[in-house]
Amino acid sequence: MRVVFMGTPDFAVETLKAILEAGHEVALAVTKQDKPKGRGNVIQMSPVKEYALLHGIPVFQPRRVREAESIAHIRKYRPEIIITVAFGQILSKEIIEMPEYGCINVHASLLPKYRGAAPIQWAVINGDPVSGVTTMRMDEGIDTGDIIEQAKVSLSEDETGGSLFERLSKEGAKLCVHTMQSIKEGTAIYTRQQESEATHVGMIDKKMGDIDWTKSAVSIERLIRGLSPWPSAYTKLNGKTFKIWRAKAEAGGDGKEAGKVIFVSKEELKVQTGEGMLSLLQVQLEGKKRMDAQAFLRGYEISEGTVLIQDKKEDV
Repeated sequence: MRVVFMGTPDFAVETLKAILEAGHEVALAVTKQDKPKGRGNVIQMSPVKEYALLHGIPVFQPRRVREAESIAHIRKYRPEIIITVAFGQILSKEIIEMPEYGCINVHASLLPKYRGAAPIQWAVINGDPVSGVTTMRMDEGIDTGDIIEQAKVSLSEDETGGSLFERLSKEGAKLCVHTMQSIKEGTAIYTRQQESEATHVGMIDKKMGDIDWTKSAVSIERLIRGLSPWPSAYTKLNGKTFKIWRAKAEAGGDGKEAGKVIFVSKEELKVQTGEGMLSLLQVQLEGKKRMDAQAFLRGYEISEGTVLIQDKKEDV
């Protein structure tokens, strides 16, 4: 099939790679415009653009894909099918109806659950036992089209946003190729989504990682895993940003001041939460490397009674 591929982040690259390896012709890769990144504001290409250029695929970076000029440009490539994966823009009716075999989206959730942005992180944050990927026929709504196929993945107890990202990107790639084959053969089954079961999730930003110690240890531990590796969970320790990369929720504690360090030894550091204690296993103090709690406690003196502060006013 002649494909126009639309995507932006690393998650989309796995699917683009699988489409090429399956023998399909990718006539055009559409991705977001290059943006400055980091403290030096260095202009950086999207992962999809980097991969496409490496494999000789023409790249198109419209400001808005819905504009008439963008639609006309895409039409020149005569797509038989359009595949979108984490593209980041809403397609117009003209684009959706352009290809013979339709526009197919690979979404990192078991739709209709978690429509919208960042379904991977939210699955971990919410403590879901199962996540997955969905291929769907796109319509003009946001993740509202008919479901074609789904693949389920069980979450491990130490699942992070990053580890689930990697697993679902590979599952999504395989599922997309299988869906394309069923569409080509005319065996694809399209199932309308149940609106009564739909849920929506929003974007993840840095301030989400600012730990609210009045919440339960269980929910904080899930937040830490869900926001790893980006944007990461953090608090304030003696005025400095203190990132927490791994932790363990435990019962007990004095049930008093949330955020207070209630136990310190040469190997352990435990913090009171709104419900239970949180044992900090891997941390990173501002200006320092990430390290296990034992290594941190060897080089930094912290006493019981120290309070970790939530600071919603600052970015990290």
